[in-house]
Amino acid sequence: MPHAQSRYLSKLLLAMFFCVPPVPCRGQTYDVLCRNGFGSFYTTFSTGVLVSVGAVKKSGLALRLCQASLGWNEHTLQLESHAAQVDIDVLGADLGLRTPVIALQVKRSELDPLMKYEIYSLKRPPRLLRTITGGDYYSAADTDMDGRIEIWTDDAGVVNGFDNIPLSALDFAPNVVLRFEHERLIDVSSEFQSHYDRQIAIVRAHLGTQQLIDFKNSDGSLSVTGPVLAESTLHSLIVTKIKVLEIVWCYLYSGRDKAAWEALGAMWPTADFERIRKLILEAQVRGIRAQIDGVSQGSSLHHFKRKQTMIYDRLSYAEPNEGNPLGWSYKRGMGGSPNPEHSFEGDSDPVEIFLRRPPSPDPDALRSELDTQVTVDLVIDAAGKVRSATAEGKPDQELIDATADWKFIPAFREGRPVASRLRIGVTPYR
Repeated sequence: MPHAQSRYLSKLLLAMFFCVPPVPCRGQTYDVLCRNGFGSFYTTFSTGVLVSVGAVKKSGLALRLCQASLGWNEHTLQLESHAAQVDIDVLGADLGLRTPVIALQVKRSELDPLMKYEIYSLKRPPRLLRTITGGDYYSAADTDMDGRIEIWTDDAGVVNGFDNIPLSALDFAPNVVLRFEHERLIDVSSEFQSHYDRQIAIVRAHLGTQQLIDFKNSDGSLSVTGPVLAESTLHSLIVTKIKVLEIVWCYLYSGRDKAAWEALGAMWPTADFERIRKLILEAQVRGIRAQIDGVSQGSSLHHFKRKQTMIYDRLSYAEPNEGNPLGWSYKRGMGGSPNPEHSFEGDSDPVEIFLRRPPSPDPDALRSELDTQVTVDLVIDAAGKVRSATAEGKPDQELIDATADWKFIPAFREGRPVASRLRIGVTPYR
């Protein structure tokens, strides 16, 4: 019986329940610039550094691997040479390191659940400034449009296998929000408590009173050496255990230790409290916290006092041309810039890195809309991420949703990356 319970436990822990925006859902397939040798991008930044991402080639043939490099004069710095995935998260923005950078998300193997985040300067000669590991995604953005760029990630590495729970069973790993301040990497998660509160509210909405009572009366570990339980009972206990941990992590990672331990004490079996509390603390210390230079003491109230940054309101329009027949430069499964030479001296508008529009599921509808162009107005922050999008004419929610993953080289004013508005025309993929 214990062996049967163990097998059932493994099956149950593959379940997924819901997503919590803006953090990617557990098990979601992310859109990346190059995956398994498909997709490419190249451009020359104003500093004269050539950025190249694409398939690894051998004897002129493309392999199912991705590479990334930076070139200047006659030199080349190979960033990645044999990766399953390479994605540009940021290009040209200043993350607080007083220099324009390129930040890559890299997954060495499709079997690896985690990615690493590499930040390189774009001044000649380019150099590695920082590497962050332990998350299964990274996304830099000026979250509140206040001129400061945060790096959103999670502590997936240390909760994978936590108390015998695989990462795939979690609705979300504990989120971590990072920011460079005076060139030091600071954990500023406590400034975004409202984000964690939304996660807590969603989790609590899926927890019933009887579920909590039953789990409180269990041994907490739900190990195979404990009492043999009916499958339905075991399933309910596992689901409850996961959600209790997620609530505790939300409080703990947002700087509210007291609330975390109060929640744990209220919902966790009393006899197992000290064991699980020790495991939680040990995991947090080993995770991304081990890579940072400090922790912000600010709270959400302090955070919201900052003034929002100016958005440069000069709309431009991406017209179709020979190198860009659709009016935009990214097709599903492919990447590239229609013009590899861009000038960022002085003032410039955003330049596309990654744009994708989900194709219509109806082939006949797609053919009938081949010549239909949708005008989309975007607000793009200083990290090159879309903060809002509106479409003119016929509503197209799928298109609006897709803009959340679009990435740009940000607009520049007087040589500095800034938030801006951009108008582009989008036609269906063909």
